[in-house]
Amino acid sequence: MLQPLRTLRFHEGKHNASSVTLPFMVGKRAFEEQIAALDGLREQPEESRLVPLRQALTAKNNFIAAKAADLVREFGLTALAPELLTAFDRFFDDPIKTDPQCWAKNAISRVLAAFEHQDAEVFLRGMRHIQLEPVYGGRSDSAGTLRATCALALVQCRSVHEPELLAHLIELMADKDKSVRTEVARAIEQVGSPSAALLLRLRAVLGSDEPEVLGACYAGVLRLDGLRAIPWVARFLAPGDDAAAEAALAIAGTRSAEGFETLRVCLDHARDPWFRSVVLSAIALTRQEEALEFLLELVRQESLDAEGAIEAVLRSMPSDEVKQRLEKLAAGNARLTRAFAALARSR
Repeated sequence: MLQPLRTLRFHEGKHNASSVTLPFMVGKRAFEEQIAALDGLREQPEESRLVPLRQALTAKNNFIAAKAADLVREFGLTALAPELLTAFDRFFDDPIKTDPQCWAKNAISRVLAAFEHQDAEVFLRGMRHIQLEPVYGGRSDSAGTLRATCALALVQCRSVHEPELLAHLIELMADKDKSVRTEVARAIEQVGSPSAALLLRLRAVLGSDEPEVLGACYAGVLRLDGLRAIPWVARFLAPGDDAAAEAALAIAGTRSAEGFETLRVCLDHARDPWFRSVVLSAIALTRQEEALEFLLELVRQESLDAEGAIEAVLRSMPSDEVKQRLEKLAAGNARLTRAFAALARSR
């Protein structure tokens, strides 16, 4: 059996006279023991955590270092920021070998972001990192999550002024990873300025992107510009496609009477059954009393949208009172009764 490369021992403090071993491993058993030892720190007093976590952050194994970083964040141990930075830097050296899947860099960047670390260069380095790892048939970039995390963290760096900040973020709007582009749109929203809102509008108008990315732009504009932006977002409802569905959900997120009215008008013109169901769900998610009554009325009238209305209401996590009203309205129609029973069971 392979033996650990070295073993770190630390005492658990005056509360426990025994020692705990963190084996820095090459064997499976040692690896499992070290993970268990790290998990066991949750049961230890605060003063017993610093030393083992400081040591674990020096581990060559990226999973162990990532586990330690997650615990540093969980315990709020800001005193370990220097060790986090040292480890972060180390895992950029020969990264495919030292940090496959970016586990360590991802975990450490999350901790630094949570601790509101102010050195922008740390996050800029993460934003620029591409890690192409071998996969069946070629290579795949594993650093998307790292770039996204660092982009969001850069926004909180007070030394980076808005024009420079937006310039850095714009670079990632062309990232090949959809999730990165989506998170960058949210990072631009967090800048919170009129310029940020205009950039999101521009990206949405240009289109030609994944619905999730465009949806983040729609939602960001609505949060930055408020209800006056609803008519602008409404223009993207017309195609009735996946991007239009994102626009409908963004409008629903305003939780406003204006949002409900816009979606009601959209329903009048929508033809595709799938998109009509999306709009009905969005109407329910506005959480407006008028919207609820509108959906219940569709059921009462046994309209062609009645089943969609039942599903929309039930998906919106209604109160027991609303569910009882809905069940009563459906009771006079066998088709709607079956629909209610099936959907209620699935919730």
